[in-house]
Amino acid sequence: MIYFDEALQIVLSSAVVITESEHVGLSMTLGRILASDIISDIDIPPFDKSAMDGYACRAADLDRLLKVIEVIPAGYRPQKVIGQGECSKIMTGAMVPEGADCVVMVEHTQEENGFVRVLKKGGPANISPRAEDLKQGDTVLSRGTIITPAEIAVLASVGCDPVPVVRRPVVGVLATGSELVEPCQKPTPVQIRNSNSYQLCAQIERAGCVSCYFGIAEDNPQIIDRMLKQALAESDVVLLSGGVSMGDFDFVPEILRQNGVSLKFEKVAIKPGKPTVFGIRDGRPGARYFFGLPGNPVSTFVLFEVLVRPFLFKLMGSSDQRTRVMARLKKDLRRKKTDRLEHIPVFLNADGLVDTIDYHGSAHIHAYTRANGIIVIPQGVEEIKADSQVSVLLIN
Repeated sequence: MIYFDEALQIVLSSAVVITESEHVGLSMTLGRILASDIISDIDIPPFDKSAMDGYACRAADLDRLLKVIEVIPAGYRPQKVIGQGECSKIMTGAMVPEGADCVVMVEHTQEENGFVRVLKKGGPANISPRAEDLKQGDTVLSRGTIITPAEIAVLASVGCDPVPVVRRPVVGVLATGSELVEPCQKPTPVQIRNSNSYQLCAQIERAGCVSCYFGIAEDNPQIIDRMLKQALAESDVVLLSGGVSMGDFDFVPEILRQNGVSLKFEKVAIKPGKPTVFGIRDGRPGARYFFGLPGNPVSTFVLFEVLVRPFLFKLMGSSDQRTRVMARLKKDLRRKKTDRLEHIPVFLNADGLVDTIDYHGSAHIHAYTRANGIIVIPQGVEEIKADSQVSVLLIN
C-alpha cells in the first residue's frame, strides 16, 4: 500500500501528453483545451477609442467655447481634424479624431446652437489608446489553456475561428459485479442498480473528455476478459469499478496482467478508496492507461475527482484548475480510525464557514448531492477543532 501523494505522482508522471489536435468552430469550444498558442492578428483597441459619450477636443481649449464640427458615431471614421477652439461630438467606442487629446463627458458640458461649453474640467482623458489591451503579434492565450466564456471572447476578438484544440481522450467505463443491474431495471432483493458507471461518465464529460460506457461484466473471468479487451481496444483510458479488491470473485488484476497491463500500485492509503489500482499497458493498440476503482459509489466519485481527473487534464496538456479555498471549520470534526488520509464531503456556506454533512460511509453517495466541496483529514489526525482553517476543494 502506498500513500496518496505517491500514487498521484505516479499517475501524473505516467501521463504522456496527447499531441493530436483538431479545429472546431468557436461556438463549440467551451471546456476544450487549446492545442497551440493564439496570436493576436490586430491591435486591440485597433485605434484610439473614446471611453465615453461626449466631446473630443484639445485639453488646452477647455476654458473656451468650442465649435462642434462633426458627429462621430461608433464604426465611423472621422472626416475632420480638431483644430483650435473646435470639438466633435463622439459616442462610446468611436474613433477619436486627429487633433483631439481628450473626451469630455457629455454630463460635464452644455451645448447650444452648435457650440459647447465645458462645465467641469480636470477629469481623465477618457481615451483608450490604440493597442492598450493587446498589440498585433502578442500571445493572447497559451497552449493548454482551458477554454471558458472569457477565453471564447478573446478568441473571437482576434479572429480565431475555427480554434485548434487538443483531441479529447476517450475514456471507457466498465462495471463488474453479478449483483448489478441497469438503472432502468427493478433490482431483486440481492441486486443493486449500477450507479457508478453513469456517475463516472458524467464526471468524464465534465472534465472535457469523451465517455464510452461498455456495460456490466458479471463476475466471470471469461466475460470480464472479453469486455475488458473491447474497452481496451476502443479507448485511450479505461476506468473499471468493482472487482479490484481481495474477494474470491475479484479476478480483474490477473486479467489485466494477461492483457498487457503492468500494475503500478494496487492499494492506496486513502479513505474511501483503498483498493485503487493503476496500470500502464504495453505497446499494444488501444488504451494505454487503466484505473481500477472500488465498487462503492463514493469511492469512485472521490477517486475520480482527486486522482483520475488531474491525470486526464495532464494527458491533455493542461492542469486541473478547480478552486481550492481556505475556510474555517464550523464545528469540531472527529474520527475513530486515523490510519489513512480521508476525504470528507462538506458544504462551504456564504459566510465562509465549512460545515460537515451527515455522511455514513463509502456507499452513501446521496451525501454528495448536498456537498459543494471536499476536505482532507491527514493520516494520523483524529480531530480538527472548530474554527480551524481547512483547505476545501470545490467540486460544483
